[in-house]
Amino acid sequence: METNYIHEEVGGGVPIKMWTRGVPIEDAAKRQLENAARLPIVFKHIAAMPDVHFGIGATVGSVIPTLKAIIPAAVGVDIGCGMMACKTTLVAEDLPDNLGPLRSAIERAVPHGRAPGSRDPGAWQKPPGSVNTAWAQLEPEFTELCRDYPKLEKTNHIQHLGTLGTGNHFIEVCLDEAGSVWFMLHSGSRGVGNFIGTMFIELAKRDAMRNNANLPDRDLAYFEEGSRYFGDYVRAVGWAQTFASINREVMMKRVIEAAKTVIRKNFQSHIEAVNCHHNYVQKERHYGEDVYVTRKGAVSAKAGQLGIIPGSMGARSYIVRGKGNAESFESCSHGAGRVMSRGEAKRRFTLADHRAATEGVECRKDKDVIDETPAAYKDIDAVMAAQQDLVDVVHTLKQVVCVKG
Repeated sequence: METNYIHEEVGGGVPIKMWTRGVPIEDAAKRQLENAARLPIVFKHIAAMPDVHFGIGATVGSVIPTLKAIIPAAVGVDIGCGMMACKTTLVAEDLPDNLGPLRSAIERAVPHGRAPGSRDPGAWQKPPGSVNTAWAQLEPEFTELCRDYPKLEKTNHIQHLGTLGTGNHFIEVCLDEAGSVWFMLHSGSRGVGNFIGTMFIELAKRDAMRNNANLPDRDLAYFEEGSRYFGDYVRAVGWAQTFASINREVMMKRVIEAAKTVIRKNFQSHIEAVNCHHNYVQKERHYGEDVYVTRKGAVSAKAGQLGIIPGSMGARSYIVRGKGNAESFESCSHGAGRVMSRGEAKRRFTLADHRAATEGVECRKDKDVIDETPAAYKDIDAVMAAQQDLVDVVHTLKQVVCVKG
């Protein structure tokens, strides 16, 4: 198979294969990748996707295979964060001329952003029946986890199920290349996943200090199979990934129900549907070995597998089909990837810049979303060109409505 990556040797570690031809990568992100490559548990090589950029704990856009061990900070705290998209029987002409009421209906249906007067992101005051029904699938294992880690009880678990969150999480109404209407959203395991990730990252660091581990970076502390917390982490991270997937399903159902109150034409949804993680770990077989594959800002792209690669608030997004490229551990990028920090975006861009970049999209145009403006992200066309050997494009989506957390 034709390859498109840049191969870099790392002294004292495994190589890095980077799908970054034609896209920028900061020196800080390269240093993070090199640090991870020097861990004794990393198998074969590390794969860096074209949206790669410096991240908290570990590099966003990295695929890290490990033998008999997992690095909690490489998974991160937004465990199971990912995308869901579904195609409907609607076409562009079926949407109302004024998309404001559609955006408002979605915003009412799904808690998002930060609750007024609270530091906590939007949560249910009283979860509706659909949330309670979904929570029933998650509660038994959650109760088991709470027996070992009682502080989990105090998290916003059910209160965050079916809610969007903040930052780069979003809900969109999109049109594909044929004019069909899609609904798409991006979120993860919310407060409870954040608590699980933070708790186990700290436990891994504590273990490393106790064992005098010689780590290139404290954030890369890991649990080995058979160690005190390994089994608990695997159980907790698996539960959080299930929570994230169900969270997206609950939101999608509410988005569609909200749309039906505004769009007068009857329609069906889930004509085509994808629900995929891009911050997670799971056991897979690569190069004849069973390994734990951590994708932090990367999507599984096995041969024939559908995935979602979103752009930014004003750019195209893609439904893709994986090519099963072994060199990337059957992975692709999870989006465009940031080209600058949130603080830098706020310093560099004005409201006028943001309004121009999101012209034609029914979305927020205020100063609080400037850090999410399209110019803060890499060029999605360049990102897609850099990974032609990883995925084929099935659908090209352009948003007409965007709800931001």
